[in-house]
Amino acid sequence: MFVNRVDELAQLRHWWEKNHRMCVVWGRRRVGKSALVEEFSRSLPTVFHVGARRPAAEELTLLSQLVHATVPDSIRDLLRQPYVNWDDALAHLGAVAEREPLLLVLDEFAELTESSPELPGVLRAFWDRAESRTKLRILLCGSAVRHMEAMQEYRAPLYGRFDLSLLVHPFQPHEAALLLPDLAPAERALVYGLLGGTPLYLSWWDQSADLRTNLLSLFGRPGNRGVAEAQLVLATEVERGGLPAAVLHAIAGGRNRYGQIKDLVRAEPARTLDRLIQLRLVERVVPVTEREDRSRRGFYRITDNFLAFYLQVVSNYYGQIQRGRGSAVISEMVNRLPDYMGSQWEEMFRWHLGRLVMEGQITQQFVDLGPWWNDSSNIEIDAVVLSGRSRVPVLAGEAKWTSTVDADRLLPILRSNAAAIPGANVDEMRFALCARNEVRGAPDDVLTITAADIMTP
Repeated sequence: MFVNRVDELAQLRHWWEKNHRMCVVWGRRRVGKSALVEEFSRSLPTVFHVGARRPAAEELTLLSQLVHATVPDSIRDLLRQPYVNWDDALAHLGAVAEREPLLLVLDEFAELTESSPELPGVLRAFWDRAESRTKLRILLCGSAVRHMEAMQEYRAPLYGRFDLSLLVHPFQPHEAALLLPDLAPAERALVYGLLGGTPLYLSWWDQSADLRTNLLSLFGRPGNRGVAEAQLVLATEVERGGLPAAVLHAIAGGRNRYGQIKDLVRAEPARTLDRLIQLRLVERVVPVTEREDRSRRGFYRITDNFLAFYLQVVSNYYGQIQRGRGSAVISEMVNRLPDYMGSQWEEMFRWHLGRLVMEGQITQQFVDLGPWWNDSSNIEIDAVVLSGRSRVPVLAGEAKWTSTVDADRLLPILRSNAAAIPGANVDEMRFALCARNEVRGAPDDVLTITAADIMTP
């Protein structure tokens, strides 16, 4: 089921309508890039080729068959005379599209360059030669994030040739809710906390079944989709068994400061952390009032909910799952969820505040939003919004993964803690409280947020 991606589709349609020629769509595996491109190209004359690390001759033969089926050429029979190389393929496609536009999609582009490393250079030469003489439009798509980024960098063959570079992100909470229409808002929040915003993972959740049944189905048996996918991510995206996997396990286990990670993995983790940040699997969090490049109080967190849940909860029972005892540990997994969901819920809360900020509902001079803490006094605040050139705190908020929150109890604590934020004037600040289902007894000037707000499309 294809949902949302309104902005991404608008950008792709603008690229097509403005007679632009080359485009790159990229992002992590399973995020829905191919589905997005298929939706965009549904009504367009399109040749959609997916690379699969085949020998170059096989890739070109398959492409020839696709072109023959899509835009038959009365002069050249591609079934009898398939393309002999990529120069031949592009020259023919360019000629076919001399009068009418034609979209060529090369999906999993990194896989194509495995067998044809010359392809980026061939594309550049073709484009520089034929751009003004053809209506062929080429869309490159890929999941190898580092490869797709490098392809766009200075001195890369295709540098400067893309009219649109579209990075596809996982769904945000309210977008994920579109794939969970049969669940109550609080249930949607739980599923998002476990699986994140990857459309494929969300489609695995059986909305007619309860939590235990879904956990057993996804994670309770050897080879189940959840376990197999987590292992695949660790194997293909972060080099399972190497330093990246060790760093992720350290962060998941609560050893999330730089020195703690270094001590645990017994190696210098700086380059590995930078790579995991580049892959958008990890982020460095500092108090919102401090600059990231100067603060020494930062810690690292796993940003992908699915991977975080697997590493923080499921992997503790991996041995028992492999021995066929998964059904016996599901109750233990469920018992760990309140602790696990606390930080995920706080992040959902901050995301929703950011959405309100972008809509102008909190401040017109937004500067930054994030958590704040003070190590010396052990004060922690889940969300602080800064405004203006002076970075003045204008809102402080607290989120609890509980069904209800009592404002009479929590608000005085939040106000007292907010007074410790540098530059804060609590008499002029606004406050926000968040619970799964209800915030009780909150004054009218307090912003109250529940799962019904965060998880509603």
